[in-house]
Amino acid sequence: MPQNKLIHNTIYNILKTFSTILFPLITFPYITRVLQPDNVGKIDFGNSIVSYFSLLATLGIKTYAIRECAKEKYNKEELGNIAGKILSINLLTTAIAYTLLVLLLVFYNKLYDYRTIIIIQSTVILFTTLGADWINVAMEDFKYITLRTIIFQIISLIAVIFFVKGPSDYIKYAIITVFSSSGANIANIFYRKKYCRINLTLKMDLKTHFLPIISLFAMLVAQQIFTMCDVTIIGLTLGDYNVGLYSVAMKVYTLANQVIASITWVVIPQLSIAYINDNIKDIERILTYVFKFTVTAGLPCVVIIFMLSPEITALIAGDAYIGAAVTLKILAGTLIVTFINNFLLNINVLAAKKDKIGTISCASAAIINIITNIIFIPRFGIEAAAVTTMLSQVIIALICFPYLDKRIHLGKIAKSIFQPLGGCLCISVIILLVKSLYSNAFYIVCISIGASVIVYFTVLLLLKQDLIINFCSVLLSKGKKNKK
Repeated sequence: MPQNKLIHNTIYNILKTFSTILFPLITFPYITRVLQPDNVGKIDFGNSIVSYFSLLATLGIKTYAIRECAKEKYNKEELGNIAGKILSINLLTTAIAYTLLVLLLVFYNKLYDYRTIIIIQSTVILFTTLGADWINVAMEDFKYITLRTIIFQIISLIAVIFFVKGPSDYIKYAIITVFSSSGANIANIFYRKKYCRINLTLKMDLKTHFLPIISLFAMLVAQQIFTMCDVTIIGLTLGDYNVGLYSVAMKVYTLANQVIASITWVVIPQLSIAYINDNIKDIERILTYVFKFTVTAGLPCVVIIFMLSPEITALIAGDAYIGAAVTLKILAGTLIVTFINNFLLNINVLAAKKDKIGTISCASAAIINIITNIIFIPRFGIEAAAVTTMLSQVIIALICFPYLDKRIHLGKIAKSIFQPLGGCLCISVIILLVKSLYSNAFYIVCISIGASVIVYFTVLLLLKQDLIINFCSVLLSKGKKNKK
């Protein structure tokens, strides 16, 4: 039953992630052509500024709240008590973030032309706080999260088609993207009452809650720095056009990472409880499942993005953005290290409450990332930004690896690597064959991905890869229940 629950939640969260991916995938080719690189660059530059204040508002609250609320998920009164204190702290930090953002917009004249779009994009901060989506994750209500997200993505997609018609509509597009990500949070204000009653309080028990939140915040600040400072430095030194190019490559990289990282929030509630109870057997079961999922879903993403980078770039953004293809190839290689870090840092280190190690690793990576970005981006362009991102991820992996709990043994996981590698070899052959037959980017991408998915899962089934077999069993059993 625990394994089946993980699989069910994984499927729901993957569907949710794909819905958030599908919206930009469908709209981005249209948006990049309609808005043109300069306006796309303005939107992404505005997002990069807002992201810093969003990080300040959220601190490390999501991860901490999920860990703490998961412990009390069966105690409605205590759950409401903890959730009320955490939400009150979050509202306080949100107020501080908005105060600093207003001061920046008033006194930093270089942001004058971006004020309107930044103000619009910053409303996401308030809605995220009020939504307190972390309580849904702690309660493992992934079915609701998925359905709610898909509905708002569909509405947003329709809005883009009807309201974004030319370059001057970039403000309208910014409003729609806010709605697509924040509408679900507004709905959650009413929905979460089914779990418990969350009352705001001035007695926030800062001594108990604030120190671990700040520790996680320091780690997330470091992560955000080497995630977003690339865009900021490119914008300040190379201009909006290069921000637009780099953003195309980063969007594909981020989308692939989101699919794999979606497993994090699925397992954190159960894994946190297992660590609290020092249940090594459960920890091994969950970590083995995460490792197999990461390898099975992650490796084909790397191969496809690397081999199809020019075609993917041309398809989703047009020929004006073809300069981003080399950067995308570098980021495809970075994905491998990123997947390892998700396993080592977000799933293992944080669930075990080794927050200090996470902070040290991310801070070290951020410092090196800032230094290398300042030195190399002005000289070597956006490709340098992709390389420094890879370097930062490597540093995190090297620092976190020695701190894995030595009592945990994941068993015979080598087979979990070799089976997907066999499938990826077949994917490589398919892509080379398709490229030899077609020259149109649309045909190459669609046929390559479609054929690769079919062949890849066929190979894994023939090799009897247990994760795929378990997924199929759960889906078949669910289908039979629905028929009854």
